[in-house]
Amino acid sequence: MFKNYLKIAFRNISASKSFSFINIVGLATGLATCLLILLYVFDEKSYDQQHDGVDNLYRIATKSGKINEEWAAAAAPVGPGVKQHLPEVEAITRLLSFKDIDNMLLTYGHGDRRKQFFEPHACYADANFFQLFHYRFVYGNAAQALEKPGSVVLSQPVAQKFFGTDNPVGKVITINTLFGDRNYTVGGVVDNALLPSHIPATYFLSMENDDMWHFVKSNSNWTINNLFYTYVKLKPGTQVAAFEQKLQALFKKEAGEELRAAGLVKTLYLQPVKDIHLYSALPNELAPNGNISYLYILGSIAAFILLIACINFMNLTTARSQKRAKEVGVRKVMGAGKSGLIQQFLGESVLMCVLSLLVALVLAAALLPLFNQLTQKQLTLLARPQLLVYITGLTLLTGLAAGIYPAFYLAAFKPIAVLKGRLMNQLSAVMIRKGLVVFQFTVSICLVLAAIVIARQLNYMQNQQLGFQKEQQVILPVQSGNEHVQQNYQAFKNELLKQPAVKAVTAGSTYPGIPNLNDLLFYAEGKSSKEHVDIQLCSVEDNYIPTLGIELLKGRSFSKAFTADSNSIVLNEAAIAKLGYTVDNAVGKTIQYDFKEQHGLLRIVGVVKNYHYESLHNEIKPFGLTANTFGNRYAYVIASLKTTGYHSALDNIGKTWSRIFPGTPFSYSFLDQDFLRNYERETRTSHIVTYFTCIAIIIACLGLFGLATFSAEQRLKEIGVRKVLGASAMSITTLLSKDFIKLVLIAIVIAAPIAWFVMGQWLQNFVYRIQLSWWMFVAAGALAVVIALLTVSFQAIKAAVAAPVKSLRAE
Repeated sequence: MFKNYLKIAFRNISASKSFSFINIVGLATGLATCLLILLYVFDEKSYDQQHDGVDNLYRIATKSGKINEEWAAAAAPVGPGVKQHLPEVEAITRLLSFKDIDNMLLTYGHGDRRKQFFEPHACYADANFFQLFHYRFVYGNAAQALEKPGSVVLSQPVAQKFFGTDNPVGKVITINTLFGDRNYTVGGVVDNALLPSHIPATYFLSMENDDMWHFVKSNSNWTINNLFYTYVKLKPGTQVAAFEQKLQALFKKEAGEELRAAGLVKTLYLQPVKDIHLYSALPNELAPNGNISYLYILGSIAAFILLIACINFMNLTTARSQKRAKEVGVRKVMGAGKSGLIQQFLGESVLMCVLSLLVALVLAAALLPLFNQLTQKQLTLLARPQLLVYITGLTLLTGLAAGIYPAFYLAAFKPIAVLKGRLMNQLSAVMIRKGLVVFQFTVSICLVLAAIVIARQLNYMQNQQLGFQKEQQVILPVQSGNEHVQQNYQAFKNELLKQPAVKAVTAGSTYPGIPNLNDLLFYAEGKSSKEHVDIQLCSVEDNYIPTLGIELLKGRSFSKAFTADSNSIVLNEAAIAKLGYTVDNAVGKTIQYDFKEQHGLLRIVGVVKNYHYESLHNEIKPFGLTANTFGNRYAYVIASLKTTGYHSALDNIGKTWSRIFPGTPFSYSFLDQDFLRNYERETRTSHIVTYFTCIAIIIACLGLFGLATFSAEQRLKEIGVRKVLGASAMSITTLLSKDFIKLVLIAIVIAAPIAWFVMGQWLQNFVYRIQLSWWMFVAAGALAVVIALLTVSFQAIKAAVAAPVKSLRAE
């Protein structure tokens, strides 16, 4: 019996090649899309899942109630204090990452064999870090890798740059740190390529190295310098809520008096490590995290695409029912029961889906390199074999779900009626088909609108006026710990200014668009320290403001002519407003601060217009520029170039660098490109949504094309009669197309309010955002109508120009 069903199924597939092609291609595309998106979703949800006891592993974060800010880190003594006083704690470990000066210079060897590379993403770590966080060690072991002061653990790509495939454990490399050149002994090499984590470090330095350990120990205050990413592993069975209460009580005991004196309100709380990547978006994260809402968006797109493909199958199968009506009638007369027919048709549906799965696997494998490029991941189909099991199960479920209605519909035919040719299209079946077409295009139009809104929001963020000149600005990292570079900066600057393509050269501890961890609490003179304002700071050279084109509203910029500028500050409008001043009366005022247990005063010499020193994800906060007041060394040189001749200027800058800083690799970037990197997540999402929206529309159009073909076949005799009576090809094309266009128009009416609500809610996630406009909905609707019209018109025109004698020959 099964063999017979299989033969019939293959015979029906080959007999209706065009409809079978539409069904298989549509389902295969839907399944391939699901497979690719599921690969991405599984990868995003796998972050930090590899660590032993991850369910008991948490990060301690800090929240300030008064200024409504949060930090992903805590003060240095919090971790050891928690381990000492709270018995629920099994272990703690800490990381320290100076992200604003992250690009360190690593050197190995001497003379001709010396190798030097700038390597980003360095983290200082406690000795027991690898005992809480699982990494696969290629060389060395977790227990001893950072055990000795002055140890470093390299990721495999970094190790291969210096040592190739040799075992580097025990070898010494020189790293230019904040404290200058320091020797580190390689304690291990880890391969973390397939172990995604919210910790992006490519090498880990022992926190117990002399200079760094002195810095750590000097930070003994629980209330300030929230720089240390502190992780705590709780003992199994610990009640997290109760532990957080004890944590807060300990924090209040250790820091309460100082917090009250400073007018601060701070709390500590726990974040599950396994949730950080998708659910945490604090300002000073180790790296930009994912976003669970984007996974919901992608998951919804995958589900809708597969649903559209299933609807195609259902519609085309029921629409073609008359072609198989006599087969059903004969089978029933010969004794076939309803259940047997249902099994047969469900079996055909599942077979079609299995064939589609085979095509989908080939399609997914072919598209995976492009998908990886789009998502900036290294996904493979074989990396997660359980996913193939899921997709196979999904295929069988899809076959059953898509085939159950057509199976019951076909099995319900009355044998006498179908054998006498009295079978008519049931109104309910026709209405269901139309309803499903409306649903398909409602989803497609919603996706088109989503793609338009996301693209517009991304374009808005990328092209918004930032309040400074970002074009033609070359960024040169200069390593604040490199004494030779710091001492010879002025000579380097003078040489650059001799070049005709260089307009200006300046320097600073940071520049717009990158993380800035420098901040202090200031309060107006004559006010209490409890009325403080948290102001982020950037140490700059005197010509920094004009070089970046920042608008000066009042007062002046820094100048070498004013020796007192080392005790001066230039503030933005946000800082002035928070301190209680106005732009007109702020210049000349003195503000106070407490730094390293010393009280200080700074005089406001200028006020600049608010500019976006952070990405447009964040509102403009209080910000200040100082003339190297706090001993911060310059970390970046900024060379402003003319619009012509900048290619040759880059070559000349590189030659000047090599001459003045021999042995130090030349590295540069452009400020505008660095700033755009803040929007990489939105860029990827926009591209993914756009591409998959196109796929959804193509699948929907395949189904519409099939239904239009069927409709034309059903009305061949009517078309023939109309043509004999003088109907034009245009009138016949309109006759065949108008019913489908009506369905698309209904879909537009339904989709518009849904998309308006959903995308309006999505835009609320952005501080600076576009407004939804009527033209977006008109554009999406017009696009849907045009695509549907082109799809339907092809078959309509083909039927309209056919000779009427072919359809009337039997009459």
